[in-house]
Amino acid sequence: MTNTERDVITDGASWPARYTYSPALRVGKTIYLSGTTGTDDAGNITAPGDIVEQTRQIFRKFERLLNAAGGSCADIVQSTDYITTTERYKETAAVRREFLKGAQPTATGVIVAGLLRQHALIEINAVAVLRG
Repeated sequence: MTNTERDVITDGASWPARYTYSPALRVGKTIYLSGTTGTDDAGNITAPGDIVEQTRQIFRKFERLLNAAGGSCADIVQSTDYITTTERYKETAAVRREFLKGAQPTATGVIVAGLLRQHALIEINAVAVLRG
């Protein structure tokens, strides 16, 4: 793969052609992870009302995508959190530590009025750079 080729990453799951975006896109050693909510494989929120567990599910999904590309969440260098509530948001830091394994990416947090996915309290997008 050259630095200009794009490789869609789906962690082996089928990805509907009707979607106008990819769950993750690899360009060279860089992986761009689309905004992701804490949903199961059927698209249902896994923990309504629980921002901590929704965050954990997001990072589980990121880990699967990054594993499919040969990396892990420890390769994340930048993330943006879009949150609808600050209630228990500080507790999501422990989830980040669990998955980032000491990596300290740059990060931005944004409070929003709502998210597209009903009952989602947080949506995260990220950028990872694979090592080696």
